[in-house]
Amino acid sequence: MISIRRAALKDCKRIMELVHELAVYEKAANEVTVTQAHFEESGFGTNPVWWGFVATSAQPFPEGEVEEILGFTLYYIRYSTWKGQRMYLEDFLVTEQARGKGIGQLLFDKLIEEAKEKKFSAIVWQVLKWNEPAINFYKKYNASFDGEWFNCSVPIG
Repeated sequence: MISIRRAALKDCKRIMELVHELAVYEKAANEVTVTQAHFEESGFGTNPVWWGFVATSAQPFPEGEVEEILGFTLYYIRYSTWKGQRMYLEDFLVTEQARGKGIGQLLFDKLIEEAKEKKFSAIVWQVLKWNEPAINFYKKYNASFDGEWFNCSVPIG
């Protein structure tokens, strides 16, 4: 049985493992430079800047049930001067062994529910052009794909 719940501080170690799994999948394994402490502070410190959900499965053991995190989403609030507050989906991953079981749909549906509750005007994100499985997943939600804009960044420090 799969459960979707809000991410908690206790999940951060596993979420960072999944962030690294995502970076490997996206052919950018060496790009993850955030520390565990910074990640935890940014999500659960005095001024959180990200929020998320985890998909869990309870595994029975003689000592009792152990919860396994099979996927996660991580978002922050983006402000558009044209559209107002929007949910920016930074990361979305279901582990390779758990794909194809509807977990991604459960997580994405939870994001939509959260966006509606918080009255965000939209959910926005990026997807790599070569990531056909993700693109096909998003198409099921009637997502629009904008090829007109370039991604830009300036490293600081």
